[in-house]
Amino acid sequence: MTDETTNPPEQPEAADTPKPAAPKMNVLTQFIRDLSFENVLAQRGTGGEVSPDVQVAVNLDAKKRSAEHQFEVTTKLTVTSRNKGTDEQLFLMELEYVGVFHIENVPEEQMHPFLLIECPRMVFPFVRRIVSDVTRDGGFPPLNLETIDFVQLYRNEIMRRQAETASGEVKHDA
Repeated sequence: MTDETTNPPEQPEAADTPKPAAPKMNVLTQFIRDLSFENVLAQRGTGGEVSPDVQVAVNLDAKKRSAEHQFEVTTKLTVTSRNKGTDEQLFLMELEYVGVFHIENVPEEQMHPFLLIECPRMVFPFVRRIVSDVTRDGGFPPLNLETIDFVQLYRNEIMRRQAETASGEVKHDA
């Protein structure tokens, strides 16, 4: 018995249709720009049984830096915890976390969603860890944030802006 291997026939590549380069992203640096944690419960000097109700607000911002292919993306979190029974505030945490990215080969029309979806997704594990550590060090159980759906967050913001624009146009027509 002979061992023969058959190779598929080679497909000629079209010389006039070059393959687009794959998107490339590197995290150059990441840092906390601003962090505030207020333990309102301790400031009031009250304790006792609490049943926390936590609300998290997320804002994203992106801007081009002066260096070529560099962008700065800021994730802003506002975490508020209130007691379910009395609605008294337990703590307030504000965090601005910045990632600096080197991005190449992303088409211009796709850059905005890329910056506000993929970049925050890359640094989110670090944001989650900071929130957990700060709430624990602030005297509360560690707050482990649920994974944020940055795609849905982006879509909601686009819909909000479109609705705002549409209502603005209606006001001008009247």
